[in-house]
Amino acid sequence: MESRNNRKENIGVVISNKMDRTVVVEVTRKMRHPKYGKVIERSKTCYAHDESDAVEIGQKVRIMETRPLSKLKRWRVVEVL
Repeated sequence: MESRNNRKENIGVVISNKMDRTVVVEVTRKMRHPKYGKVIERSKTCYAHDESDAVEIGQKVRIMETRPLSKLKRWRVVEVL
C-alpha cells in the first residue's frame, strides 16, 4: 500500500456551520513579536469539509489539508476533540 505525503494538520474552533457540509474553523497560534518580544495571538479562518454535517459552533476540531474541494475549501475535518 502506498503511503501519502505528510499533510498539514491544525486544531481550531468552529465559528460557523451554516453551509451544507462546510464549517468555518478559526485556527489561532501564538507567536513572539519580532521587535518587542511580547507573545501575541494570530488567527486565520479555514473552510473545512464536514461529511457528517454534525459539527456544532464552539466545538474544537482537528482539520487536515486536502485537495481543493471548491473555490475556498482546502481542508477537511478529521475529528472532533
